[in-house]
Amino acid sequence: MTVGWSRFALRFAQYYQSLTTTDLWTPPRLRNREWMFIPWGGRAVDRHRGFASHSQLLGYLQQRGPHSCFHSTAYYRNPNERTMNEKGWLGADLIFDLDGDHLPGVSDADFPTMIEKIQEQAWSLWSDFLEPEFGISREHSQFSFSGHRGFHIHVRDSALMGLDSNARREIVSYIRGEGLEVDAVLTGGDSGWQSRIEVGKQSVVEKLQLISEGKTESKQLLDEFQGLLNERGNSKGKNIGRNRIKNLADLVTSEDRLNRLNDDHNLSVFGKETSIFWDLVRKDSSVVLGTAGETDENVTVDVKRVIRWIGSLHGKCGLRVTEIPFERLDPDGNNPFDPLMESIALKGGKSSNIELIRDDVTARINGVEVSGGTGDVFEVEDAMATFLCLKGWGEVST
Repeated sequence: MTVGWSRFALRFAQYYQSLTTTDLWTPPRLRNREWMFIPWGGRAVDRHRGFASHSQLLGYLQQRGPHSCFHSTAYYRNPNERTMNEKGWLGADLIFDLDGDHLPGVSDADFPTMIEKIQEQAWSLWSDFLEPEFGISREHSQFSFSGHRGFHIHVRDSALMGLDSNARREIVSYIRGEGLEVDAVLTGGDSGWQSRIEVGKQSVVEKLQLISEGKTESKQLLDEFQGLLNERGNSKGKNIGRNRIKNLADLVTSEDRLNRLNDDHNLSVFGKETSIFWDLVRKDSSVVLGTAGETDENVTVDVKRVIRWIGSLHGKCGLRVTEIPFERLDPDGNNPFDPLMESIALKGGKSSNIELIRDDVTARINGVEVSGGTGDVFEVEDAMATFLCLKGWGEVST
């Protein structure tokens, strides 16, 4: 828990005190949801809660002013009961969690860039997979900024709520491209993955050529590719080093090799590095979905999970979990959603001097950017002070 957390606990309490029942969004079938709350000060998690109305929920929030708030993705017959058997599972929303912390080659320390990249992934998940290939409709879907490092897509379709973990795992595997045989895809009928592989092939070739030429972005691209190849759950079970990626990059500069690859994708034109090339093509074209805690199990697969409640404050940074209108989900659209402007709830308050206690960090809140390292002191407004301190990047300077 953050040192000096009482200051921020007070600000959270003031936020919840300012709300009325009309301000609260609650998930459908409220009476069938389990709620979980994390209190301030490292006290035990409060879960197995159930609420029958907005007023009951608001009363709890205003009495407790919690650090973080969650509700179940599942529906239960008796959500207040303490064991799953007693709760009586009735089904669950289909949840997709995109967490910037899982992006290869992207650092949480550069928060604006991380948010930009994960927002692109959220749009890709929807526009490349969920709507065109799975036929998921917008009317059954809700989109939100998680309040910290990512985005959530909630699918509430009665035809899907009974899917078990195995069925959900198949969806995740397809999106990740796990077990995908490039030869079978490219020689088969038209499919989403066939076109993705063709586009991904060109994308990977261009990135590898930049690495070989030693361009300014080559280090970032090396980090990205190494992260993709060595992500958790890598079926090869081997750590692939940067030298092998550099070797592949040098081989890709040969026009002759590329021409032969285009003529026959079964040829090992890059020698032993050919398999790495196709692995990069597959992973570069997939979407990075967040995992559940420290395990490799995906959030989508877990049918008894809790998710951050839209409208609550995130205790690790002070931003609000915020719904995103569908028409603003596309980061390249006419009016894209900006989470670092539109999820700020703790506005006003006095300015503070904040001393950074971590090196090489960049934050941007409400259009103001802070970038620096340990020992640097900035005078910032309350929202930025809360963000830096709750993330453990800074502390109030006396």
